[in-house]
Amino acid sequence: MIEPSAKKEPLLLLVHRIPYPPNKGDKIRSFNLLKFLSTTFDIYLGAFIDDPEDKKYIYKVEEYCKDVHLIEINPKQRKLASLSAFFSSEALSLPYYRLAPMQLWVDNIVSAKTIKKHFVYSSPMAQYIQNIDSAELKVIDFVDVDSEKWKQYSEKHSGLMKWVYAREARKLLEFEKQVSNEFDWSLFVSKNEADLFKQLAPVSIDEKVTYYSNGVDTAYFSPEIELENPYIEHGKNTPIMVFTGAMDYWANQEAVIWFAESIFPILKQNCPDACFYIVGSRPSEKIMFLSEKAGIFVTGGVNDIRPYINFANLVVAPLRIARGIQNKVLEAMAMEKPVVATHAAMVGIDTSFEKNTNGEFKSYTSDSADEIAQICEKIILDGDHKDLGKQGRELVINHFSWDSHLDKITKYLKK
Repeated sequence: MIEPSAKKEPLLLLVHRIPYPPNKGDKIRSFNLLKFLSTTFDIYLGAFIDDPEDKKYIYKVEEYCKDVHLIEINPKQRKLASLSAFFSSEALSLPYYRLAPMQLWVDNIVSAKTIKKHFVYSSPMAQYIQNIDSAELKVIDFVDVDSEKWKQYSEKHSGLMKWVYAREARKLLEFEKQVSNEFDWSLFVSKNEADLFKQLAPVSIDEKVTYYSNGVDTAYFSPEIELENPYIEHGKNTPIMVFTGAMDYWANQEAVIWFAESIFPILKQNCPDACFYIVGSRPSEKIMFLSEKAGIFVTGGVNDIRPYINFANLVVAPLRIARGIQNKVLEAMAMEKPVVATHAAMVGIDTSFEKNTNGEFKSYTSDSADEIAQICEKIILDGDHKDLGKQGRELVINHFSWDSHLDKITKYLKK
């Protein structure tokens, strides 16, 4: 817990997943948000733990909080609980994150500590404060338009799952609209996401819908740091491509399978020694199966992804389902690596660069398997991309600083 200090105003912060360790997109954002808010407020944090490994990090979030209430959940059990939504005509995401002990804690702590300001991270957590009349200020960080993500899922599936995902997209959007109208501010990760939500939810008040971007710790993700080469067994001249990301996330799984099956074989025709590394925690059986293909390696979770980025020739982000801003892309650029990505993976980033650099920066983007293979081949054969790498890092430093983006939140917390 935080040490006694000058009296701060209390703030209730509800997060769908413990904001530590910052090893995936949503937790990177929520952890930096927690750190920022703790400088001004006494934080009362309520969150869930959906990975037993995360329990060992409880002390890390306690360092930033006045009080912490964490509930461990079993994802398989919560998926079964979410089926009740079919009988209540609500989004599956709501009963998934609805637990009576969390509601009891919220009600008690708000009353006992007279907490007037509430900040919610991720739409399902909004249900815990919807009926609290004493709140003077309610702010929600939707991050992405989650309902649109489910719509994308439905477009990639058929049969029963297509219907389930389409229903979730429709029902969750209804809830997102309701929350946006009830809350004082609705925040998103990029201007694109905020604008999209305004289009999808025209009943919302435009002035209440805004955004703050993600950032990168450029001192941590720096090409100057001495790291040990994890690819040493392949020799000095072996071309290495890497994808980083949590491998229990369906969009990441779909991306690497597409790359491995549709892009990598084309590349191997002219670069037979090329290797593709998939670096991320909890790979599924489908992902592990990819390692049986020549030149493909699946690492599982690693303590530090920086060596895998630093010693690769290039980083790939072949996401065909993506929302908001991809931290994996920003981290690679911060380490001065060329990134080959789909337009979906770059949309939130490219817009910022086009706005701030007069089009001077051009990312390697394509949605064609053949074109992506050709781009990767060109980068491997050309070899020298130091100028582009340095330009990418400079852009990240100038336009994706956590401090500058989080400072925007200050005005949203004043009443």
